[in-house]
Amino acid sequence: MMEGYAKAAADVAASEFRQKLDLSAESVDALDEVLIMVGEGPEFDLEFEVRLWGSYLGEVVRDRYAGTWEMYVYPGGNTAVPAVNVRGSRLFPLMKVYRRLTEGDEEDLRTFFSKITERLGKPARVN
Repeated sequence: MMEGYAKAAADVAASEFRQKLDLSAESVDALDEVLIMVGEGPEFDLEFEVRLWGSYLGEVVRDRYAGTWEMYVYPGGNTAVPAVNVRGSRLFPLMKVYRRLTEGDEEDLRTFFSKITERLGKPARVN
C-alpha cells in the first residue's frame, strides 16, 4: 500500500507541482518544496496529504536502506502508525510530514534526511 501511495505522490508531484520524485536522496529536497506549496494552499486534506507524501518519504528511506514498513505506536501516542524499520531503528515519515505541514520551516525534510543519513550511514547494497 505504501508503495502505491509513493507512486501516486510522484505522479502528483510531476503533474501538479513540476517536481521529479524518483526515490533518490536528492528527491527529498523536491519533496520538501512540494510540501511548502501544499502547506501554502488555501485548503487541503491534512490526513490525505500526510499519507501521500509521508509514504513517499518512507519509501525513499526504505529503498535506500533496505528497510521494511511495520506498524508501531508512535512515542507518546497510543495508536499504531506506519513506520520504516531499518536495522532496528524506527522512523516515522508520516509523522515527519505531518509536522512539516503543521509546524512549517523548523521541520524541514532536508535536515531530517541529513540526520537519517548520518545515523544509518551508507545505503544498503542490493544485488
